[in-house]
Amino acid sequence: MGVRHAVVAGGGIGGLTAAVALSRRGWRVTVCERASALTGIGAGIVLAPNALRALESIGLGPAVSAGEPLTGALGLRTPDGAWLSRTGATASRYGVPARAVHRGFLIDALAAALPPGTLRLGVSVGGVDEAVEGAVVVRTSAGELRADAVVAADGLRSALRGQLFPRHPGPRYAGETGWRAVLSGAGLPALPAAETWGRGERFGIVPLADGRVYVYATAVTGPGTRPADHRAELVRRFGAWHDPIPALLERLDRCEPGPVTVLHHDFHELAEPLPRFHSGRVALLGDAAHAMTPNLGQGGCQAIEDAVVLAHLLAGDTAVPAALAAYTEARLGRTTLISRRSRRMGDLARLSHPLAVSVRNFAVRATPSAVTARGLDTLLGWQPPPGPDPAPGSPQASSRSVDIKEEEQQ
Repeated sequence: MGVRHAVVAGGGIGGLTAAVALSRRGWRVTVCERASALTGIGAGIVLAPNALRALESIGLGPAVSAGEPLTGALGLRTPDGAWLSRTGATASRYGVPARAVHRGFLIDALAAALPPGTLRLGVSVGGVDEAVEGAVVVRTSAGELRADAVVAADGLRSALRGQLFPRHPGPRYAGETGWRAVLSGAGLPALPAAETWGRGERFGIVPLADGRVYVYATAVTGPGTRPADHRAELVRRFGAWHDPIPALLERLDRCEPGPVTVLHHDFHELAEPLPRFHSGRVALLGDAAHAMTPNLGQGGCQAIEDAVVLAHLLAGDTAVPAALAAYTEARLGRTTLISRRSRRMGDLARLSHPLAVSVRNFAVRATPSAVTARGLDTLLGWQPPPGPDPAPGSPQASSRSVDIKEEEQQ
């Protein structure tokens, strides 16, 4: 068998991770990314232990290890600063501390790990057609490509998902809008990673590994609502909340070391799971397969998991259709479970009636930390399949299908 060729539609976190992982499994890979550049994308992302293990399994641990990890407990607070809960440090329980980085840093690290000539910028994928002899013809804005397998990592509004599953309803508005920004951390004291819950509003603070601070905020609004002045809107909503939130909001006006960009997006999700994550020789991953709300911070982490599992199953001489069926078996249950848990977390966070908020806060305070930790084990305790050249003692794959109802009852 000659070198097999995979076309990856989309140069985001999931698509680039898949490209790196497949390349290191012996595949020739072409990544088609419609954007003309990969620089300055997004804001912050928390690489949880499950994602870090996945990256380590394909040799990318050192590429994302620069700077300081998230240390100490993670917390949930009320607008007056009182703590609702604090979760123990991830390193002591999962063997590796979570790491928060700028998405641009992660994208650059992934792109740098690709073989030369892999990435084609300014090229979009419009569709796929079955070809003779089991290959696939990929229709792109730069012409047709022939591939043995296609990875649809083209995001929330995936064109390939629409082609493969035309009856699926697609993304649904999740009831919230969000703001994100990365600020200078110069002169600030050490900040704990924490999220503050108010009445239908949230504010999050995450120190990044490079010393900057990632902040985000959410509010219950109608879809398409766009404030005339994002900074003024954030100050109106959160300016009277506990320290250091007012001080962080003041930094939105600073222009050094560079102007602060405030990103604003409505939240959407694939509320109805796809029947499977593959069709023929095409596999969907990341938001194209299971776009979820950001309430558990697992959207990007699950895309990384997808990519590593997919490459593992496509290794060697495995027939592509059989490998993709195994990929669905390995990933559909887990991602559906996590998506549902994220949706339920969002339902709690969006509560705005004073009585409902009081009951919620009491329940959070009363939940034993051991119970919270066990709940995180399902997310963060995942182990990746072995990499192309696993070191002695590397964690082995756990690619069983997850029975969703059984998991939810535990």
